[in-house]
This record gives sequence, structure tokens and C-alpha cells, in this order.
Amino acid sequence: MSSIIKKRFDIAITTADKVYSQTFELDKTITFIKGILLTADKEDMLYYRGSQKVEVNKQEVFPEEYESKLLMTGINISPNQRYYNTGSLPVGNGLVKVEYKDRNDTRLNFEPYRISIYLDCEQNEL
Repeated sequence: MSSIIKKRFDIAITTADKVYSQTFELDKTITFIKGILLTADKEDMLYYRGSQKVEVNKQEVFPEEYESKLLMTGINISPNQRYYNTGSLPVGNGLVKVEYKDRNDTRLNFEPYRISIYLDCEQNEL
């Protein structure tokens, strides 16, 4: 028997034009990632300044410099359609590595912000 659960991981972006690398560990009961979503407390910073690389179980899901705006969604989208569909991505060792890059953009001056990575996960029930 399995169920769908949501996981959230945050990265604080405190300095402009820098790469932030963080590895998150999923619960042992999680078997698959069904979808991925990015958001931020200051979404314009994420949209204009951000890109990332995402790996699950050492497998590249999104390559370096993958623009954050491609993994964002708006409130006009149904909650059931907001995640980027990854199919049934096996979690293997349960490690999710994110390398987020903030880069200077003339449209927006830097100020500290927080990005959040949401995972739509399938969990085996014991």
C-alpha cells in the first residue's frame, strides 16, 4: 500500500552571484518522486536570478543552469497540476542534491531570499 506525501526543503540565498549546494535526505519509506516544484519567499528573485541543477540518487534530473522559472507555477494553475511531472523517479539512496545559482540581473537588485523545493513523493505504508 502506498500514499502520496509532500516534502519541502529550503535554501537561504544570502549573497548575490553565488552557488549554493545542499543535499537533502528523504525518509526511508519514500520510494518515488512524482513531481518537483520551486517557489520562493520573493518569487521575482527566483524567476529572474535563479537556475539550478537537481540530482536524485546521483542521477541528474535537471542539468546545471536549468532556469528556475521553468519549475515555477502560478496561483492560476490548479493545485493538482502545479508540479513538474517526473513520472516515477526512484529515490534509491534517498539523497536529493540541489545546486542553486543566483546570478546578477539588471532588472532586479539583490536582496536575501529563500527558495523552497517541493517534492511530490510516493511513500510505502508499513
